Amino acid sequence: MQHIEDYLAQLQTALGALDLAAVQACRDLLEEARAQGQQVFLCGNGGSAATASHMANDLGKGASHSHGARFRVIALTDNIPWMTALANDINYEAIFSEQLENLGQAGDLLIAISGSGNSQNVLNAVEVGRAKGMKTIGWSGFGGGKLAGLVDQAVIVDSHHMGRVEDAHTVLMHLMCYYFMERDGG
Repeated sequence: MQHIEDYLAQLQTALGALDLAAVQACRDLLEEARAQGQQVFLCGNGGSAATASHMANDLGKGASHSHGARFRVIALTDNIPWMTALANDINYEAIFSEQLENLGQAGDLLIAISGSGNSQNVLNAVEVGRAKGMKTIGWSGFGGGKLAGLVDQAVIVDSHHMGRVEDAHTVLMHLMCYYFMERDGG
């Protein structure tokens, strides 16, 4: 029982420490991308890849279907053949950046998710996005890592526990998506 209580208490502390102005700024960037018909890209590794895919699903269907304006959204984590070809033929650090070289355009939005903030393939994607004139959001924990200093808007979960960082990122993802679903009548 003690582990459950401690885990939840520490998660509540991490959630309570979120910079709500930064969270709002992320939501504003999403709203702007949708209003301007810009593409939204997401990327991350492991649990962060799952969050990226989940967010693409919730924005693409839940926050778009029957809501007027639609999100043009894709998770760079979801094309397994392309990712494995890039990892095999170039290197793993190129699996997201090379996709953005093909797909990203000025004004598009990249949401980069990395628990540590130091995943090189995520950092490379941000660098390509910035070079292309894309807007960039980074979600991390562990003090922000390198990611926090590379993006236009960072949200850093105040935790050094990967599970709680990933939990908070799932909450952030739902804060973004359900805002549009609930505001727009879903």
